[in-house]
Amino acid sequence: MSTTDTAPANGAPKAAEGAPRPPKARPQTSIVPGATIAGRALVAVVAIMTFLASLTIGAALAVRSTASHWRSDVTREVTIQIRAGDRKLTDAQVQQAAEIARTTPGVTDAHILSTEETGRLLEPWLGAGLDLGDLPVPRVVVVKIAPGAAVDFAKLRRTLSDRIPTASLDDHRLWSRRLGAMAEGVVLTGVVLLVLVGLATILSVVFATRAAVATNRAVVEVLHFVGARDGFIAAQFQRHFLKIGAQGGVIGGCAAALLFGAIVGLPRFGLVGDPEDPTFLGWLNPGIWGFVGIAGAVLVVALATALTSRITVYRTLRTIQ
Repeated sequence: MSTTDTAPANGAPKAAEGAPRPPKARPQTSIVPGATIAGRALVAVVAIMTFLASLTIGAALAVRSTASHWRSDVTREVTIQIRAGDRKLTDAQVQQAAEIARTTPGVTDAHILSTEETGRLLEPWLGAGLDLGDLPVPRVVVVKIAPGAAVDFAKLRRTLSDRIPTASLDDHRLWSRRLGAMAEGVVLTGVVLLVLVGLATILSVVFATRAAVATNRAVVEVLHFVGARDGFIAAQFQRHFLKIGAQGGVIGGCAAALLFGAIVGLPRFGLVGDPEDPTFLGWLNPGIWGFVGIAGAVLVVALATALTSRITVYRTLRTIQ
């Protein structure tokens, strides 16, 4: 039999029987243990911090959006009040005030509130079923302003006072300023809370990283002895804490997103309250940008955790060299 008959079909030499096989490549493992009590505790801390940060972002954006909507509604309406007096004279003054308002540039309509409508407005303070005929309740004219129109309220106020001495104009500027100040205050408070949550997260990661380096000090010293660079060692810890930050961030962010989704969705599906009634936290809708902010918070927390651990490892390695 020729040698060509015994050769493998692919032309490669046949291994001798009993020869040792080459060892399989072992999967690369991290020098930092993955599943530890400290690691699980840090995941919980990061999840809680991310949840609080996401709640702050969503609530601040919801308050700002709601306040902006309310301010827009307030600035699109002004009211004219005529003090109560002789019934016929008051009715004539109310009609005259409505006509003055309708002829003002930028005004789209002037609606005179009826006695029933006035009673509904006073129900929260005086209760329902009250006869307003014996009370000196002023008559109200609601004036609608065109979107984007610049109405000369000073001129309208002078015209009303000249022709109807008992009339007064309320353009709701005070309420608009208060709403704006409230919204800006909530946003500023949210920023301060985010800074505090961020600092607490960073400090937690710093202490956890130092504890991990101290626990694996012998391994780190051996790596230094065999010539491993600080960048290689720092990358091992960075990878470990990036995983922790991502896990905790996703858990906290998803919990906050589910909470806001429940607040927004339950009234809308008729399970709780009325979608148009803000009494059951209906105003607490962060909108699409709120959920984008929550996703951004998750990403920032994961990256901040990894970067903090890397910087901490570099500084810690300098003390043990």
